[in-house]
Formats: sequence, structure tokens, C-alpha cells
Amino acid sequence: MFAGIAPRYDLLNHVLSLNIDKRWRRSVTRELQQVLDREDAVILDVACGTGDLSIELAVHSRARVIGTDFCRPMLAVADDKIESSGRSVPLIESDAMNLPFPSGSFDAATIAFGLRNLSNVKDGLTELNRILKPGGRLAVLEFSSPVIPGFGRIFNFYFSHILPRIGGVVSGSRGAYEYLPDSVSKFPNQKKLEALMTATGFENVNYQNLTGGVAALHTGARASLCPRLKGLAGRDARAPSLSSPAF
Repeated sequence: MFAGIAPRYDLLNHVLSLNIDKRWRRSVTRELQQVLDREDAVILDVACGTGDLSIELAVHSRARVIGTDFCRPMLAVADDKIESSGRSVPLIESDAMNLPFPSGSFDAATIAFGLRNLSNVKDGLTELNRILKPGGRLAVLEFSSPVIPGFGRIFNFYFSHILPRIGGVVSGSRGAYEYLPDSVSKFPNQKKLEALMTATGFENVNYQNLTGGVAALHTGARASLCPRLKGLAGRDARAPSLSSPAF
């Protein structure tokens, strides 16, 4: 599905969100700016898709930014955009549920509009926790539940009835844009995601609503290793280093 919509993905993102998606990604950069300012830091952008957030992070960063996604056609678009931007962002094709990095590899990780697409949100958060250093920051940008009275009904009508029609016409895949509101409706709301992050080993978990709760930015830091995560250490002997070949 993602491979099929890759060529028109950026256009539809910007048009269907009235370019608000760019502002949402800038919110991620602001939240992680202290990490981005460090030359010794390494940041992983998971489910990077066509690279918008990866590039946004790299533009405002002295740190090293790496992007990863499971969809090769999305990464091909990202690769072209990164080259045009003049930035250096290695891209690695991998599964977000089983990332090919040793535990404790990254100072920060981001995932924008990708967490809800994982087969298991809790397991995905556990994997994101694993690859972070103790104290490493996670930023999750995702569609959420509107909090302004009356606005939720208007947004849900647009999301469920208008957006799939426009997306289908432009991309040629209406099914992909029918999947979008369906996946959002099944995704945990702000409070439930906050609780899930805490349950999977994150501390100091907070969230901020964006555009009235249409999207929300959740942040947290990896706590000390818990027994379950220590049990994953055996994987590290087989995991490639950060110098592994990029896409």
C-alpha cells in the first residue's frame, strides 16, 4: 500500500493537511533541540517514509541523523529529497518492530505518523526503548483525538468522507486513504498512549496537543534497564553497527 502511494505521498500530505503537517514536524525539532545541538549525538528517525522529518531534523542539527523505513519506494523518494537538500542522512531499510541496531545505540528517536501502522503498538514502543541510551529521548508524532468541543465531529467527517475521495483521485489508491482514518480510529488516544509509553519503560512522559488535538506530540526518556529489556541483550551480538551499509 505504501509503495503504491509513494510518488504522490508528499503532495497529498501537504494538500490534505493544508501544510499544517510541516508545522507539526517543526514541533518535534523544537522538543529535541538540546539533543540536536550536540555534535556527539545520534538520532534515529523510525518509519521515516519520504524523509520529511529526517530532513527537518538534519537541517536544524549538529548531530547525526539516520532514517529507517520498511518500504523501499518510500526510501527512494527520501533519498532523492535528501540529495537535493544537500544534507547527509543515511537511510536504512528495516522493520520498526525489529530494528537492526544494538541496544542503547541512540541519543534520541522519532516516529512520525508511523506508530499506529505497527502490528503491535506496545511492542513497537518496547523496541524503540531498547535502541535508546538510558535517558535517551523519544518523540512520537501521531494523529490523535480532537479536544475542542464540536471540532471533533467536523474533523471526523472530513477525515472519513472527504479525505479518502481526494486521496483516491490523486494517488489512484482510495483504499490507502480509507485505511488512514480507520487506523487512526483504532489508535490509543492521548492519555492511553501516555500510559503505554510509561508501561514500556519511558519516564517523564508528556504530550502536547497540536491543532486542537488533531495530532499530538508525545515525548519521554528511556529509564534504566528493566529486566525484560536486559533479556534482549543477547540480540546485540548479532546486530550490525551504525556503520552498516545504508540504503
